[in-house]
Amino acid sequence: MKKLSLLGLLVLMLLILGACGGGDDAETNGGDAEESVVAGADLEDATELSFWTFAGTHADFYADAAEKWNEENPDKAIKLTVGTYPFDQMHNNLLLALQSGSGAPDLADIEIAKFPNFLKGDIQLEPLNDLIEPELESFVEERLDIYAADDIYYGAPTHLGATVVYYNQEIMDEAGVDIDSIKTWDDYVDAGKQVVNTTGKPMTTIPTNWYGIWPFVTQKESDFFNIDGEFTLDNEENIETLEFINSLINEHEIAEIAPGGNYHSEEFYGFMNEEGQASIVIPMYYMKDFVEYMPDLEGKMQIRPMPLAPGSETQSVAMGGTGTAVISQSEHTDLAKEFLYFAKLSKEGNIRLWTELGFDPPRWDVWEEPEVRADNIYYEFFHEDIFDILLTIKDDVAGINLSEYTPDVLSEIDSNIMHNVLREGNQTPEEALKQSADTIRQKMESAN
Repeated sequence: MKKLSLLGLLVLMLLILGACGGGDDAETNGGDAEESVVAGADLEDATELSFWTFAGTHADFYADAAEKWNEENPDKAIKLTVGTYPFDQMHNNLLLALQSGSGAPDLADIEIAKFPNFLKGDIQLEPLNDLIEPELESFVEERLDIYAADDIYYGAPTHLGATVVYYNQEIMDEAGVDIDSIKTWDDYVDAGKQVVNTTGKPMTTIPTNWYGIWPFVTQKESDFFNIDGEFTLDNEENIETLEFINSLINEHEIAEIAPGGNYHSEEFYGFMNEEGQASIVIPMYYMKDFVEYMPDLEGKMQIRPMPLAPGSETQSVAMGGTGTAVISQSEHTDLAKEFLYFAKLSKEGNIRLWTELGFDPPRWDVWEEPEVRADNIYYEFFHEDIFDILLTIKDDVAGINLSEYTPDVLSEIDSNIMHNVLREGNQTPEEALKQSADTIRQKMESAN
């Protein structure tokens, strides 16, 4: 007899508790939200829709979109309740609700690394092909493919997440380096040596989480799983990639480990704000972090495509993100899909992703729209040709491949691989990748 899985046990407990509750199990929800935002509460006969997210800024975005929807569609008015929950709680409760058959919201944000968990077995997310396919050529398709299975799209992306290099122009000028002369990673290393020798500052820092390797792996047209779902963490391309990253710190000495271990810590924000490094490789959405946490860098940062890796024409990689899904349990799936298109997939919705959230829209056909080009805090902080740069690379943006075991890979990278190779130096890149790959293969085999 097979042991009952933890998820199965939790589902069973949920069903038992619902039954003991005396008929209210259909009202099972995500628990107490940290915060709830309601749009359309004062409208009579409005259809009630519920939305779960884990990001407060997203909640405000959807509530604002609902208000605009009601203004433009009074005959289809909605009362949208958006609950913001802790990250793990929201995803776990959504899985439980889908397993138990009740209690799920009408719509939900699902983080990119969690999305594969919802594409297994009997998928309970609504296909979005009827919304996307008529305008597919207007999107950077690699971003849409992340939230798809068997050519069916299940998630609406929140941004393109194009990985770029942010250069501190003042440091680069002090070092006598023209950032537009950096075309390849060899050029980047040479420029970094000049920066270090002239200014005493590192060219960059490397986070010890998966952001420190995944963009570089994908740029080399590799990944942790290939397009057929085969596990490739320890393949030759990935070993070479980690060797290159390690060389930036321990051979060329142009990089250091990021203060705080990642690019989203207070320690790193302070370091970067004080002009601690000359450049940073990270997706476009990091603009918001600069504006909020590194105000002293206003007017100093320039955005450019990633330098090219040997044998690759890929100039950027779509990283991070959230797919918004319509849940099949909803009694109003058609209306929920209409609203989702209005909020995130339409041209107007994509424009608002930029103007309200500072995200690079996944629809490239809005990048030249007047509303996108209008002055805002991001153009003031950086420069006016942000989307001109994106237009030059839109056909050379690589996507990533996800698996239900992607979270296990990312955990190994964060806990073991980067620590052992970069911080401790007690394993070579090949040794670290193969050890973690063996650990994950054992888990995959035991699951089967």
